[in-house]
Amino acid sequence: MMKKLYLSDKDKKIAGVCGGIAQYFEVDSTLIRVAWVLATLFTGIFPGVIAYIIVAIIIPSKEESNNQKEK
Repeated sequence: MMKKLYLSDKDKKIAGVCGGIAQYFEVDSTLIRVAWVLATLFTGIFPGVIAYIIVAIIIPSKEESNNQKEK
């Protein structure tokens, strides 16, 4: 069975991006959050924020995915 990447609905602080990535790779979400913050700080903040927004828009939530399957 192929794993799919979804926004986390249980482990989220803002949009569930880091929680979803952590669930996909089966790691602690705190590690993903720290890595994202460090990457954002070292790239001048703006690229990390824009990337987060883009990823939050692109990655579907499980709820949206389930609703599309039912139609």
